[in-house]
Amino acid sequence: MAWQTFALMTVLSWGVYGVLLHTGRLGMMKAGDVGNASMKAFLLVGAAYFLVAIVGPVIVLMRNKTNWSFTGAGLSWSFIAGVAGAIGAFTLILALGAAAKGGASTANVMSLVFGGAPIVNALVAMSLHPPEGGLKSVPFAFWLGIAMAATGGYLVSSTNPNAQAPSKSPAAHGSPPAAGK
Repeated sequence: MAWQTFALMTVLSWGVYGVLLHTGRLGMMKAGDVGNASMKAFLLVGAAYFLVAIVGPVIVLMRNKTNWSFTGAGLSWSFIAGVAGAIGAFTLILALGAAAKGGASTANVMSLVFGGAPIVNALVAMSLHPPEGGLKSVPFAFWLGIAMAATGGYLVSSTNPNAQAPSKSPAAHGSPPAAGK
């Protein structure tokens, strides 16, 4: 498959991640342990990560008859990347929970995350792998894209129909939804 197909699959899966996670959190709240619902949901995210991120690659590597050798730099940077991803997932859980308690929607959080993450990615990538010719060689369109990503994240978050006015419903403030919802 072309990289664009995998990128679109990532967009779709990460695009539904926040909403599905929030739905799981609300489901956990029905057990009566409202204060720990987010962490319980995250615990299951970790179990899913184990299945997808450990078992899946092992199967593919075994099928591809890998030699199972790893370099120090590969191990270190990959582990650091995993820590960054795990911290991001953990803080996303905290952000979604805090937003719900404050009456914001998951769309507020996810729009800022997905608007801001490409900006951070681009700037960190440029600092680790500077462009030939320095910053002055970076095209105007790149900087315009950075501004558009920031503006887009802000606009989607601030004008989202579900985020216009904080809800007075119990679910928005951290209480479990009524039975049957």
